Amino acid sequence: MRPRIPWRKRLLVRLLFTSVLIAVCSVAATAWLAVTTTTSALEEEQGQDLAADNRILAELSGYAADHPDWSGVRDTVRTLAAKTGRRIALTTADRTLIADSAPHDTPLPPRPAAAVDPLHTDTYTEFGAQLSGIDPRAVGPYRLTAAERRKMDLIAEKQKSCFDRFSAGTSVRHTPSGRPYLVVEDGTDTSYYYKYGCGDLVVDGAIGLNSALDFPTATETEALTELTGLARPCLQAKDMDLGGKLSLTFDTTGRTPVSGGFLYTRKDAKDETYKKGVERSMDQTAKNCVLNARRTQLEPYVAPAAELFLGIGDQTAPRFDMSRANKTRIVGAAGLVLAVTVAVTAVVAMRLVRPLRALTAAAQQPPELHVRAPVRTRDETGLLAEAFNDLTERRERLEEQRKAMVSDIAHELRSPLTNIRGWLEVTRDGLVDPDPVLLGSLHEEALVLQRIIDDLQDLAAADAGTLRVHREPVRAADLAEQVAAAHRVAADAAGVTLLTDTDGTAWLDADPVRMRQALGNLVSNAIRHTPADGTVTLSARRAGDDVVLTVTDTGPGIAPDDLPYVFDRFWRAEKSRSRRTGGSGLGLPIVRHLLAAHDGTAEARSEPGKGAEFTLRLPAAPAPADVS
Repeated sequence: MRPRIPWRKRLLVRLLFTSVLIAVCSVAATAWLAVTTTTSALEEEQGQDLAADNRILAELSGYAADHPDWSGVRDTVRTLAAKTGRRIALTTADRTLIADSAPHDTPLPPRPAAAVDPLHTDTYTEFGAQLSGIDPRAVGPYRLTAAERRKMDLIAEKQKSCFDRFSAGTSVRHTPSGRPYLVVEDGTDTSYYYKYGCGDLVVDGAIGLNSALDFPTATETEALTELTGLARPCLQAKDMDLGGKLSLTFDTTGRTPVSGGFLYTRKDAKDETYKKGVERSMDQTAKNCVLNARRTQLEPYVAPAAELFLGIGDQTAPRFDMSRANKTRIVGAAGLVLAVTVAVTAVVAMRLVRPLRALTAAAQQPPELHVRAPVRTRDETGLLAEAFNDLTERRERLEEQRKAMVSDIAHELRSPLTNIRGWLEVTRDGLVDPDPVLLGSLHEEALVLQRIIDDLQDLAAADAGTLRVHREPVRAADLAEQVAAAHRVAADAAGVTLLTDTDGTAWLDADPVRMRQALGNLVSNAIRHTPADGTVTLSARRAGDDVVLTVTDTGPGIAPDDLPYVFDRFWRAEKSRSRRTGGSGLGLPIVRHLLAAHDGTAEARSEPGKGAEFTLRLPAAPAPADVS
């Protein structure tokens, strides 16, 4: 019976569990890596998209601030779309298309991303922010002429050289209108250096503390005069008046010129203190008037307000590039999963291979050592080791039996040959007359030799698969009576009673010669092992679809430890070589082979002290038609 292996110890279950464990670890690592990498990539992508969108808006706002209309914006839109991978579309307020990077008739996104209006939105002062106010790049009539720019640049370089003498690191920069200005890198106020002679403009007979760069050029003066005229109606409507024309001032960054520097009062103000209070409270109102006037002044110089639509551009281009950190994370996680997988697989493989190596080492030992393999587990590998040990044990036992058989056969052959040789020699020498008694003895010895040789020949034929049977209908009762008659003389000589118990209805489809040989071996074996006054019974009867032939004796029986081996070749329960009980150990193996050739089985049962019973079971055959 095959041993039952606990499911948790089965090799298949362990391999499946290991595979599932590795798969779970791989899936978990992949999921974690996908989530973290995707999240990081999405954040990176969002940042890239936001930066690209801000850059698109800033550049288009700069275009609008520098051009009176949108007629030439298509090339700019296509260039920006190619750089950012975004779809860019510009429309008027009523959704009339101005320019689009997508193919014709491609639907617009549902909502505009932003409004491009340089007169109301500042995208230049702070990148990424949309501040309220006029875009500093909208300079209009304030743009310096080429001659004015060269003159101002010379002044700026002269002041820079002066600052450099005081070890003040400065650089010259330009506003969108072309006006240069100085930037002190350490953040020191430039008026500090003006006190030491860097200011080159004389005001009212004294060296001015303001740079010559702070005063408007002719172009700027003309534009300021126009701005003053545009702002005056609004200021007068607010009960404010200008104390003169507007002057040039700068924003908080110092980069962009704006108008201001005027004095306004309420017409009904009488007290000076009250005037100053009115000035402070009305300051923002005045700024609004000037701001609106500047929008009116710049309107002819800038493109009209437009709506900006942004969408997904070329799908063939990657939406984002994998960052170095994400690439490192992917490589690290993949390497870790690979290392864990290799380690787990190596551990499991070593545990599985170790008993196989031990089994291989045992199998490679010389056969005569009969080495056993250690059994350390109860799984399939352990069962294989047990099966190997059983095979080794059987091989060892068969080897011992073979050696015993060779010794027994040699003894069995030597005894009759010695007798025959001895009697022939004394007869040849004339010492004994060849009378019938002597000839009969020599004939018996020859029959013993013939029987041993026939047994060996039958086993050789069975091993080679050439053992042939010639089937014909045989009555089981006749077969039993023939065998009993052939062995009754031997039974009488041994003082054993040989009985038959048959059922006349049982028929076999068998080789009668081979079946008499099989039954004869069992009966002969039973007679040898049954003491005087014992009984050997040969029975034959029908049992369903089978015919059962049984040989029962009243001998000492077979020990339980020996019972499983009675049909093994070369095996003898009693190791003596006496003619009474000793045999070659070939009779019962021949019985087993003969029954197998007839599609039957041979079994043995015994209880010590109560004899033994050998049962032959063969398929039954119908009686011939000519038998009544």
